[in-house]
This record gives sequence, structure tokens and C-alpha cells, in this order.
Amino acid sequence: MVMTDIIEFQQYPDGRLDVANASIYIGLAEKTLAMMRTKGTGPKYIKRGKVFYFLKDIDDWINEGESVSTAQRSKALTR
Repeated sequence: MVMTDIIEFQQYPDGRLDVANASIYIGLAEKTLAMMRTKGTGPKYIKRGKVFYFLKDIDDWINEGESVSTAQRSKALTR
């Protein structure tokens, strides 16, 4: 039997998530997302007074990382 946790988050009708809900969806702290924004390593975001993420951009970012292992990334950075 496989047990899965259900997470609840809120999104705007246009697919936007605020930082709090994006962090719940991704499973990272809000502060981690802030650090990723400054380094340019996180999912795409928009800033319209407040920071928002589109659910599609988060999913794309998550799926982007599927094929790259830590070892492969280290090799690429040292070249």
C-alpha cells in the first residue's frame, strides 16, 4: 500500500501562486525561494508589487532538473 500526503495550496484563477503557496507546492522554504531568486536558480517569477510564480513555470522548473544528476552538474561547472 502506497501512502501519499496531500498538500493544499491556493492559486489565483490565472494560475499564479504567491510566495507562500509556491513554497508549499515546491516543498521549499520561502527564504530558500528568495535566495534562489537572487541567484537566478529557481523557477521563473514575476514581480508586480509582490512576487508571484505561475504553476506551469514551477512544474517546468521541477521537470527541468529530472535528467541532471549532481555529479553531471559538477562536471559541467568545472569545465
